[in-house]
Amino acid sequence: MSWRIGVDIGGTFTDVAVVEEKSGRIGVAKVPTTPDDFARGVLDGLDQVMAKYAIPAGDVGLLAHATTVVTNAILEEKGADAALVMTRGFRDVLELRRSARPDLYDLFQDAPATLIPRRNRLEITERVGADGSIVTPLAEAEINGLIADIRARNVEAIAVSLLFSFLNPAHERRLGEALREAFPDKPVYLSSEVLPEIREFERTSTTSVCAYVGPILASYLARLEEAVTGIGLPKIYVMGSNGGVFEAAEGVAMPAMAVESGPAAGVVATSLVANQTDKRDILSFDMGGTTAKASLIRDGQYETTPEYEVGGGASENRFMNGTGHPIRVPVIDLAEVSAGGGSIAWVDRAGSLRVGPHSAGANPGPVCYGRGGTEPTVTDCNLLLGYLDQRSLLGGELEISVEAAEKAVAEKIARPLGLEVRQAAAAMIDVVNHAMAEALKIVSVQRGYDPRGFVLAAFGGAGPLHAAALADELAMPEVLCPPIPGAFSALGLVGTDLKRDYVQTFFETTASADPAAMEKAFAELEAAGRAMLERARVPEDRRRFERAVDARYVRQSYELAVPAGEPPFTSESLERIADAFHERHRQTYGHDNRGEPVQLVNVRLAAIGEIPPLAIRDVTASDGSDALKSRRPVWFSGAGEGEAQVIDRARWPAGSSIEGPAVIESLESTILVPPRWRARMDDDGFVVMNR
Repeated sequence: MSWRIGVDIGGTFTDVAVVEEKSGRIGVAKVPTTPDDFARGVLDGLDQVMAKYAIPAGDVGLLAHATTVVTNAILEEKGADAALVMTRGFRDVLELRRSARPDLYDLFQDAPATLIPRRNRLEITERVGADGSIVTPLAEAEINGLIADIRARNVEAIAVSLLFSFLNPAHERRLGEALREAFPDKPVYLSSEVLPEIREFERTSTTSVCAYVGPILASYLARLEEAVTGIGLPKIYVMGSNGGVFEAAEGVAMPAMAVESGPAAGVVATSLVANQTDKRDILSFDMGGTTAKASLIRDGQYETTPEYEVGGGASENRFMNGTGHPIRVPVIDLAEVSAGGGSIAWVDRAGSLRVGPHSAGANPGPVCYGRGGTEPTVTDCNLLLGYLDQRSLLGGELEISVEAAEKAVAEKIARPLGLEVRQAAAAMIDVVNHAMAEALKIVSVQRGYDPRGFVLAAFGGAGPLHAAALADELAMPEVLCPPIPGAFSALGLVGTDLKRDYVQTFFETTASADPAAMEKAFAELEAAGRAMLERARVPEDRRRFERAVDARYVRQSYELAVPAGEPPFTSESLERIADAFHERHRQTYGHDNRGEPVQLVNVRLAAIGEIPPLAIRDVTASDGSDALKSRRPVWFSGAGEGEAQVIDRARWPAGSSIEGPAVIESLESTILVPPRWRARMDDDGFVVMNR
């Protein structure tokens, strides 16, 4: 027998999901995240799950991991000390940035501090023109002095971003060759290798991010891989922000791919659900202990965006340009807000109730955990309203205190606002629900989609508790709660393909582009993808390549990605691209202009190594006679107190149904069925809720 294991590090808990390939058996373990050393929490989770399900190390065929190491290094500004080499006269590109401002009317706002300080940004004489021609040859005489300068700074990594190197990388390659020879123990990142794409600032920013986090990711993965292989487990695959996994070596070569590692896994798992069921259009909602993430699945496929920002204000508002460090790599299109079970509620100086962005995290956690927390959190409120077990969580492994939660909410929220404790708790839930509903609107309404035509898939430790309220706010007709919702993202890790994205600038209009030249550009990218899949030992019959282009109307500033179709590339392919772009522009912005020339900017290729498909299924053999655990009081805004049936999900058989109010409990998550809602268990172990 062969098992797959997925490990997802969250802000509060580290989740481990296991699947037995032959039988489809699913298992889960949940351990506290260890921020001082993430690897320790990973190993704790692996030890627990392998002992719990009697999994021999030799029977594990796949070990996939979603990590927050890269993201945390940027958010906490604790990355490596790096150097950046640039064309003479262009030392300050990172500070000049773009003209985008998060707040047009704030004259005193500051951009985030550059990841590589000015003292470590060095220049060299050379110049490549906008047509790729060499205007000024690379000053070979300056290379030795540059090397000496870098050596004196004792940096941990080196980035090189020269002007127009994406058109002609000769100077970068020569400089990279010299630097790698001089510093064999330090990673050297060339922008022509990292991002051979138009836009100087974004290319430089992405390359700088790689140098800033590369040594940290490399060290972390080396330690973790040594530990897991030491107990007989296979080498680690890392979840990428594009929805695929990659080998550790690929991550070290391109660490920017791992920035949104964790959130991507949940979206991938949701796409598996969409393709397994007849629910092809889904809004994915993942609420954990620290953040909530939303994404859209259309016809079984998730969407990606070619650029996003991380760090600075971008950590609080993903969709406010100019707040963080741009990273130009494909990432699953999702909205993330600082709203989780551990989000702290507070009253501001104007007397308004606020929830987040600060979180109690894994340590000390919510007040009810009894680990020293003093600030009321969303979890404390769910407990006071009767939605959570009043004695313990995690199947009895985590004892909790209702009294401690009540005291914190009373002192910090209820009394300042003049409310009864449960009213204050319900108000906190309303505030956090509104924030999460806005995230769902970003990926649906703002993308031109009506959420009323989608199913809401809710997972994460806290997602199923809030799902029905969010569906009510968005008038969505149905909620889907998958098996092991609290570790659903970890389950997505074992069901995703190996994937790496490649890009090259190709600046032509669809009317003037030479199909043969485009086919040549795609072929070069495919050769790089084939080499990667060969290194990963992916069989030929499991290799797949997906082509796309970035296109725009002439004089537009930014592009939209559209599929490029199957090879060979012809003039008809160009016409189909133009038609697809017009339609995508209309869908995104509400209008198109079919008389306007369509300009190609980049060609893209995704190299995919397919893994055997995974069916998500978890059903009980129980007849349901022992599924009712108890009854307890619950409290809802507008309805007041009522009594809810408490159901043990592990003993609730397929075909069962229940009217709200009800609470459906499992090891790692709880589903809340409010009044006027009905829940049923389907044949695959999914809980489906409808009004």
